Amino acid sequence: MNYDVMVIGGGPAGLSGAVALGRALRSVLVIDSGEGRNAPAEGIHNFLTRDGMSPSEFRAAGRAEVERYGGRVIEGEVVSAVPGFEVTLASGEVHRGRRLLVTTGLADRLPDVPGLAERWGRTVLHCPYCHGYEVRGTAIGVLGDLGDPAAADKVRLWSQWSPDVRLLPLDQVAAVEADGVRMTDGTLVARDYLVVTTRVEARAAFLGTLGLKAVEHPMGIGTHVPAIDPTGRTEVPGVWVAGNVADPMAQVITSAAAGTMAGAMINFDLLPPAPETP
Repeated sequence: MNYDVMVIGGGPAGLSGAVALGRALRSVLVIDSGEGRNAPAEGIHNFLTRDGMSPSEFRAAGRAEVERYGGRVIEGEVVSAVPGFEVTLASGEVHRGRRLLVTTGLADRLPDVPGLAERWGRTVLHCPYCHGYEVRGTAIGVLGDLGDPAAADKVRLWSQWSPDVRLLPLDQVAAVEADGVRMTDGTLVARDYLVVTTRVEARAAFLGTLGLKAVEHPMGIGTHVPAIDPTGRTEVPGVWVAGNVADPMAQVITSAAAGTMAGAMINFDLLPPAPETP
């Protein structure tokens, strides 16, 4: 089947874009690898009326809404895309569509510290606006480099939620344990939660065959696929991006809004050409 739009990525941006397109009576296929960035978190926050909802529950509700408006959602990982547009999944399946909306998100690369990755999203955090209220008043450790202004800023910011925030030099951290942080000198610094800065990488390798690739973000936080206008349009005609793959700083609600905007603009792009004026 040829679809009007293929949405690659089934997070808040992709599902919101698919709903907007379905409501515009477009045929939509959502291809979701199931690798949501916020999957380890207990709940999403700062999303009006959805605060505290688990990421899995949110995605399930979003999928149901897409299907209610005639969209189709399948599991799969896109490994290549060619002009036209034709995408191939890791399973060998091939799907075709007139436009692409890429909402594949990004991956967080954590510092190589034993015990850190296992606690990511639960007791190892990165965003105070996502988790600060839930951990207010607890003992918090910020992993960073001494003398780094960004690390000092994180201590100042997280101190808004707790009076007990301490900077722990990353080069002196040996491991993260159940009761805190084991330093290289053997001492254990008791902490309830840790804050860490990750390097983010856009999940967009498959776009290379379309001549589109991820580039360094201006803030130096990792890579993203840039849009050339606020609607999510990219430099490749017919391809839009939305959510964290384009904006690593976007939260769930802003990613959803970006997906809705991109969906509306893709629908407009699919309209027949305006008749020529006599």
